[in-house]
Amino acid sequence: MTTTLNTIAFKAQTHPEHRFQNLYGLLNTDSLYQSWGQLNKQAKPGIDGITMPKYRDKLIENIDRLGQQLKQKCYRVNDIKRIFIPKSNGKLRPLGLPTVDDKLVQQSVSQILQSIWEQDFLRNSYGYRPNKSAHQAVHSLTLNLQFKGYGYIVEADIKGFFDNLDHEWLMAMLKQRIDDKAILNLINQWLKARIKSPDGVFTKPLSGSPQGGIISPVLANIYLHYALDLWFEKKVKPRMKGRAMMIRYADDFVCAFQFAHDAERFYKVLPKRLKKFNLDVAEDKTSLMRFSRFHIGRKRHFVFLGFEFYWGRDSKGKARLRRRTAVKKQKATLSEYYQWIKAKRSLKLREWLPQLKRKLVGFRNYFGLPDNSRSLSYVYDYVLHSLYKWLNRRSGRRSYNWSNFKKMLEYFRIESPKVSKRLVLIDWY
Repeated sequence: MTTTLNTIAFKAQTHPEHRFQNLYGLLNTDSLYQSWGQLNKQAKPGIDGITMPKYRDKLIENIDRLGQQLKQKCYRVNDIKRIFIPKSNGKLRPLGLPTVDDKLVQQSVSQILQSIWEQDFLRNSYGYRPNKSAHQAVHSLTLNLQFKGYGYIVEADIKGFFDNLDHEWLMAMLKQRIDDKAILNLINQWLKARIKSPDGVFTKPLSGSPQGGIISPVLANIYLHYALDLWFEKKVKPRMKGRAMMIRYADDFVCAFQFAHDAERFYKVLPKRLKKFNLDVAEDKTSLMRFSRFHIGRKRHFVFLGFEFYWGRDSKGKARLRRRTAVKKQKATLSEYYQWIKAKRSLKLREWLPQLKRKLVGFRNYFGLPDNSRSLSYVYDYVLHSLYKWLNRRSGRRSYNWSNFKKMLEYFRIESPKVSKRLVLIDWY
């Protein structure tokens, strides 16, 4: 399977206009076994209630059955179970949970699509791609704004992108590179699959691709590649009088311009371009601002991927682009830690303090970038004070003084987080 995917990738790279046929034949037991190794074994079950461990108990039988269904073209997509998870802004994010069968097939198809379109995707797209990350997007944006002389920023977000992705447009985009009705029909089935809400009501979507499905990220990138990336690269940039760049992570993107007139023109035409593909900008997350080294201070800032960007001064007094954890994200994180510690306080420490350590490590791994040490320290201190407070309220008398509390932290190896100094590959625009 890997060799075949490499061959597809080479063909896609060397023949940009080629439309691939006979892709459906790659969906066999070998590809399903490979897909099984790439699935998250801790994922929640779909509508049939079959968990990963239960599926693994009869793995050979299940994959042989699924492989035969695909070979005979009698495989049918299952309904999707919808759940809601809280977002940092207090709202709920809808997620779709496919069955294990669907996850396996989706993983195989997503690998095929990725092998083709990775050769076409532009370097300014960072979301859900191999060897690309949010940190790379953040570093690229930082260094380009610092050294390339951009003076105006258009920060944008697409309103309910995964819910409003147009099926007809997407299928037309897929046909640019695929000439295989069987695999296109399979993708269309996933798009049209019924969704069961928590109250038991079934709905058939007319648009969108459920977040949570393995196939959704690559479909989203393909959609925005044609709707946004190519348009900006081929149509917008040639018409600008100065430099212009765009950095996109999924449906969240930032555009930078050298001149005000260019930024204003783009800001006006962007909603029209998105409307053509049945998309709308999120007005509360979309704005145009003057943003340069001549405007020092945190009052003029923008947020991208959870980081707040602003201009400050270094130790020598020179203007330097700074970044820190966004204020709303920071407050939401502190509240989450506080409530979590409060709920866990009565349990045995060995049951939940290792979890707390992993939470802190996860926060550090993402937000522990240079310039953000103060934010990391504040979160860590807040967590320690919350932990000290609630551990001492478990009974009528205090359980810890600060000396014993520090020994307990050392025992569980809960340490102060430090910023990362790892080098990240970036792109210049």
